[in-house]
Amino acid sequence: MYHVARLRAGATVTAVAAALAAAALVLFGAAPASAHGFTSVVYVDLTSPGAGHVRSVLGLEYDLLVVSAADAAKDDALFKQGTAAFDDGDLAEQAAALEAHADTVLAYVTKRFGVTADGKACTPAKDGGFTVEPRDGVPYAKLALDHTCPAAEAHEVRSGLFPDAEQFVRDTKTVVTYDLDLTSGSAALDAQHPSFSTRQSFAERFGEFFTLGAEHLLTGIDHILFLLALIAGSRRLREIVLAATSFTLAHSVTFILAALGLVDVPSAIVEPIIALSIAVVAGWHLWRLWRRRSHAAELEDLGHGHFSLDRAGWSRLAVVFCFGLIHGLGFASALGIDQPMSWTLLWSLLVFNVGIEAVQLGIIIVVFPLLALLRHRRPVAGLWVTGAIATGVAVMGLVWFVERLIGV
Repeated sequence: MYHVARLRAGATVTAVAAALAAAALVLFGAAPASAHGFTSVVYVDLTSPGAGHVRSVLGLEYDLLVVSAADAAKDDALFKQGTAAFDDGDLAEQAAALEAHADTVLAYVTKRFGVTADGKACTPAKDGGFTVEPRDGVPYAKLALDHTCPAAEAHEVRSGLFPDAEQFVRDTKTVVTYDLDLTSGSAALDAQHPSFSTRQSFAERFGEFFTLGAEHLLTGIDHILFLLALIAGSRRLREIVLAATSFTLAHSVTFILAALGLVDVPSAIVEPIIALSIAVVAGWHLWRLWRRRSHAAELEDLGHGHFSLDRAGWSRLAVVFCFGLIHGLGFASALGIDQPMSWTLLWSLLVFNVGIEAVQLGIIIVVFPLLALLRHRRPVAGLWVTGAIATGVAVMGLVWFVERLIGV
């Protein structure tokens, strides 16, 4: 019976190690060269300047718009002029390229984005010229449309912008803020939910932004790797709970401050620091493994406070909190928070944050018990597995840091 028990324990440990290895392979193997690659966000602001009119201001990624509109209309001239302006990095040239091919661009956008009034289509017309400005670290084209609508008590908005024939975009989120029909609010549209009505319920809007936040973390491999680095370096459940809580509080602070327009840090600074934070947190665990070797999982100089953290635990918690402040700015950029938002949108941003936290908690619940079991049954194997995870995370973080620093 003793040998059978040992065999079963060995099989359990092997299964745990295999599960952790498989998860690591999936994450590292599926990680794109750019942590937020292959997705796009369209920003729309809707207002009613007068009876029978709805004004929409759209923000679209410039290079994606040029490629997609040119491909849809077989407009080679737009592609050549637009990509040349993009390569030059001249925002004025980019706006001029769109203006020179306004009919092509307008036809592309209005075919995929529209407003209806009680089921009757509104007629769109270009309102002013194109402008291009940096947003989330890339140039965004701004297009204003004036929709002439029949008299109605409610409006519906649909968006099917991207992807089309282009192969480098897998999904697009359209974040809409509106002040129409004596109500204001926000909505998040995608391929599964391509439209909304100003009559939509609170629960529907809650679900949209909760899902948007959850999907942002799941598709943002850099944030997942940061969390894995935290889990790998946590010696006890208390440590990962405190680290996750500290991280949550920190990024919630900057998230809200960005929403209120009190903090504005360019993504060119935020994104490299996020990548570096991943490498630093993972490297912290590797350094501890190198310094303490087989004793890396042991506590030292245990404190007597409520949290019972040793000196290393407190230091790590402080580092996590500081990096959490930076990650909050990264989460804010997912919704394009680069100017003061109205209080009507703030609740949506908070729900978006709740979606992020739900996925974060789910990852901890799945991964940490597996690591804890492996460390308990096979301490040496546990150190090797956490070391391998930390090494992979550190390498990815450094690669992203260099890429984002040089603008690749």
